[in-house]
Amino acid sequence: MTNRFLRFSLLITLLFSTAYFTGIINPTTVYSQSAETSLSKKIKSLKGVVNITKLECNQHFKEKYLVNIKQWLDPKDTLAGSFVQRVFVMHISEKSPMVLVTEGYGGAYAESVNYIEELSKLYSTNVIFVEHRYFEKSVPEKPDWKYLTVAGAAADHHHVCELFKKIYKGKWINTGISKGGETALVHRALYPNDVDFTVAYVGPLCFGLEDGRHEPFIDKVSTESGRKKVRDFQLEVLKRREHLMPKFIKYCEDYKYTFRLPLDEIYDYCVLEYSFSFWQWGWQTYFIPSSTASDDLIFAHLIKVCSPDYFSLEGIAPTQAFFIQAAKELGYYGYETKPFEEYLKIKTANGYLKNIFLPKELNLTFDSTISQQCARFIKNNDLKMIFIYGEYDPWSAAAVNFTGKKNMFKYICPAGNHTTRIESFPDSTKKEIKDKISSWLK
Repeated sequence: MTNRFLRFSLLITLLFSTAYFTGIINPTTVYSQSAETSLSKKIKSLKGVVNITKLECNQHFKEKYLVNIKQWLDPKDTLAGSFVQRVFVMHISEKSPMVLVTEGYGGAYAESVNYIEELSKLYSTNVIFVEHRYFEKSVPEKPDWKYLTVAGAAADHHHVCELFKKIYKGKWINTGISKGGETALVHRALYPNDVDFTVAYVGPLCFGLEDGRHEPFIDKVSTESGRKKVRDFQLEVLKRREHLMPKFIKYCEDYKYTFRLPLDEIYDYCVLEYSFSFWQWGWQTYFIPSSTASDDLIFAHLIKVCSPDYFSLEGIAPTQAFFIQAAKELGYYGYETKPFEEYLKIKTANGYLKNIFLPKELNLTFDSTISQQCARFIKNNDLKMIFIYGEYDPWSAAAVNFTGKKNMFKYICPAGNHTTRIESFPDSTKKEIKDKISSWLK
């Protein structure tokens, strides 16, 4: 992924995924033939475990398992049916703390022997990594989008906690990155006693389909000179449409990309997306070609920062579930078109998510109920929670807000982007965060 909220998650998935299963798992009890351990026997005994496979683990862990668990599509109506959810268990000790990773997308990358989560590495914890419902291998045999809800995902995580707390008695932390960070927040808001504390990375909380806070954020991010270089490049790409469009068409044809909108409009959306993607992923302004650069250099840079693959049907397919969630409950961001009106083919960018990313047969209405509920939860409670953001990341425009808390903390990494983690901070802040977590683990 190169452009959006979910780009980093899919990129990691593609880098580390392995083809362990070739289809949806049939929910029948079939265990691997590898030698059993005390832990594997305990996991097998948990109600609803339909499959457990021992995996190779790195030196940080002693054992690692792929565990498939039966989950209800609708926890309030078991007659609606069930699906099998992919869960990875990485084990050090039953007495060690447990980090519950509430992944917002697919989880294939967690199968890699090299996978390790930041908190686990810092504090020598166990890890339970939960693939999000309706992604990759955690898809019902007959998917019905009405069961893809934020509350349903939180119920999945609650059930995982209920099961594995029978084995792991230490402190529990839930965590996630990007959409996974928001997923961790929702899980905590709906089931506040499931974990002892939360560490949520770069997770937004949007209140509208096009939230409205991201565009003003981009207009003020970084320095005036930096913003000008970004906008000047966008204008240059639009002014050179006649020269660059043939390259754009050939690029899409070479990669066999197809779209729901004409290529002229997709070209516009790549330009509009450029600023969001540029700041989200921490590009440096000295990489931006000057207005005197060749067409080839201008085009190559555009493709590096915001390739049209993200708007293509082929690029959408692996994460179609995300866009449906965004349209239903999670929300998204809009585009500022006014500075570029003279050169755009589109008349408006309003409603672009539906026009580009959603199947025509889906007529979804955005509901901010869960976001409002999370906002009230933060306002009315003071549980142990840490929220981490990057200063230049446009998703920080939708960061959680609170004041006067003793146990809730928000840290914004100077000049940070969407890859901001604890280790990204200056030494003094890094120490403060680490010390706080250490005290919570005692």
